[in-house]
Amino acid sequence: MSDSGPFTSSAEIFDWLCQFINLEAGQIPKSFRPERMLALMEAAGHPQRSAPVIHVAGSKGKGSVTGMITAVLEEAGLSTLQFVSPHVRDYRERITRGRSYLDEKVYIAVGEELRRFTGSLEDKLGSARSLFEGSDPDSCPPTYFELLTLYFFLCAAYTRCDAMAVETGMGGRLDPTNVVDPLGTVITAIELEHTEFLGNTLAAVAREKAGIIKRGKPLFLAAQSGEALEVFKKTAAEKEAPLYYFPDIVEINNLKVHEEGSDFTLSFKKADFFPGPPVDISIAIPGEVQAENAGLAVLALKRCFPFIDGGTIQRGLKGFSLPARFERLWPFKPDGGPSPGKAGSPLVIDGAHTARSVELTVETFCSLYGEGGVLVFGCASGKNAAAMASSLASRFSWIFITSPGTFKASDPDSLYEIFAEELRKSQNPSKLFLIPDTRKALAGALDAAAADSLPILGTGSFYLAAEIRNLIRQ
Repeated sequence: MSDSGPFTSSAEIFDWLCQFINLEAGQIPKSFRPERMLALMEAAGHPQRSAPVIHVAGSKGKGSVTGMITAVLEEAGLSTLQFVSPHVRDYRERITRGRSYLDEKVYIAVGEELRRFTGSLEDKLGSARSLFEGSDPDSCPPTYFELLTLYFFLCAAYTRCDAMAVETGMGGRLDPTNVVDPLGTVITAIELEHTEFLGNTLAAVAREKAGIIKRGKPLFLAAQSGEALEVFKKTAAEKEAPLYYFPDIVEINNLKVHEEGSDFTLSFKKADFFPGPPVDISIAIPGEVQAENAGLAVLALKRCFPFIDGGTIQRGLKGFSLPARFERLWPFKPDGGPSPGKAGSPLVIDGAHTARSVELTVETFCSLYGEGGVLVFGCASGKNAAAMASSLASRFSWIFITSPGTFKASDPDSLYEIFAEELRKSQNPSKLFLIPDTRKALAGALDAAAADSLPILGTGSFYLAAEIRNLIRQ
């Protein structure tokens, strides 16, 4: 397909977008400039204003919270467009109505609109042109994520949706999504991440995330460490944004985590916040953290859309799941047949890629399937691999170190040494293998699991989870 030919599929549109500077692929733009995105939105007629928005940032859980908000709004009868990243199976996962892809004709029509827009940028930008090219030393062409974000908002305007749930890509203050004027902002738990861009302290990361807080608009905040919490409290006060702190308001009781998901009762400590009895909720993702994500989503929904009742919340969240969030892929052997054992040894994938999220994932995995299973691990360069290895190495009897696919830069040799050192320190006799080719690593893990009916966990990166999922589905 040439740039001059018409798009014939959404896949062609995403291929075209990938020609622009893409941080996800390791390409670094000259600068991160909110003014550049604002200029794009103004030139496009401000499509971000086409429907009410809830804006979500955080280090972990933000995709789950965004999806849960979307599911409940859809159940309430509001056509809701959702923007999340990364995708696991298909680029279209990033821009959906509820949990469904848009009509292919919509992706194509809006893709053509986006390409025409980028082709006439020079005429449209006026005095803002220096942000993109020319005399400004920090200028650069529109990036992949800026244009992808614009594409989402153009889709929202084109479909005339009733609401939007928008997840930040990275950080918050400088993120291209931070052009919205939301009904409220949600910030999930904060960890050290993307330190080369966001800073190497929790306070620094929190300051970047706090950049999405808007004057006078409520902030719905997950439990935080003291250092991060102080930043959020200060920023909310400065912007006169009402602060709703999850531990002070929400209670989760009767939690039961099982292979099929999580069941729990959600109630509010302040009786006037959510009139009526506590709500019994079931979601199809195992883990205490997912119950907390659901509680945070409900907290935001009840303030931003007060008409939503307990029954709508129950129905919207019932069976809620997302790809690569503790997703169980039912059992296979390398020859494609069923694994041995009563019901077959489970294979679970999870996109956890921070120290705390990996810790929570392995705790849930071992609580369900026991210690001593098989681990397939790969993470992108720049992640805190040592902290993740500390949580993982002692819990598995077989460990396969690999690459998280080919999209992200990685260093499996260094990962292997980190895990080897962790095993030496703990005097753990686990079998450790370095197999950079993900297909071969998965085959080795399946062989090891089949021999002793052991469970398998694949984690460390969404890209690794996606690769494993694709290999199994093939």
